[in-house]
Amino acid sequence: MLNIIRHDGPDGPTPLLIAHGLYGSGRNWGVIAKRLSSDRTVIAVDMRNHGASPWADSHTYPDMAEDLAAVIHAEGGPMAVLGHSMGGKAAMMLALTHPDMVARLIVGDIAPVTYTHDQSRYIAAMQAVDLSRVEKRSDAEAQLAALVDDPVLPAFFTQSLDIKDRRWRLNLDVLSDQMPHILGFPDTAAQFGKPTLFLTGANSHYVAPEHRALIKGLFPAARFAKIPGAGHWLHAEKPREFEAAVRTWLAS
Repeated sequence: MLNIIRHDGPDGPTPLLIAHGLYGSGRNWGVIAKRLSSDRTVIAVDMRNHGASPWADSHTYPDMAEDLAAVIHAEGGPMAVLGHSMGGKAAMMLALTHPDMVARLIVGDIAPVTYTHDQSRYIAAMQAVDLSRVEKRSDAEAQLAALVDDPVLPAFFTQSLDIKDRRWRLNLDVLSDQMPHILGFPDTAAQFGKPTLFLTGANSHYVAPEHRALIKGLFPAARFAKIPGAGHWLHAEKPREFEAAVRTWLAS
């Protein structure tokens, strides 16, 4: 089963499950999860091939949905589910295939569509890091800075670096091989009719106006909200605003 990070909260309200995005981990959500646990128990997971969760040769959304379903079943479900980016697609697939396990859904800055912006260049950058020369996290960040185009990403990627054992906590080979599945989304005629919030960054283009008809077809109760001044990494860029939007939606 997936590795989980539990933040115990008051009994009564439906617990919240958080699924992170590509190259992330449950630890990335520690501050937000801890704050949200003032209202309810919050469980952040490491997705397969990430963090301390098991590695597998497949990385499809049906696989990831079953992983999340197993966690909810073990916790006595159902749960509210929040997913960002890749985790948002996994959360959508979970809701469509196991609607009884999902009380309500929050999708962070992603749509159920196929994207064309290949993420494999970042895998190549991580694989190019000479781990034998890494004594501390900043050593890896310095190498990555010369290989990636976004100055924020080296610090983010190295959160998944095990400095002591000099290894990535990411199954980079499989993530590269499975990238078409990660960028895509399975065709499905299923629907999830429970409350669903598509929460996006106002500066992001991941959820475009032309996606809304497809979203409404799969999630007829979908509502849409934007966080001003935020991009795709809305929870990291505007954590307080993100937390407030999630808290309000869960309480509504």
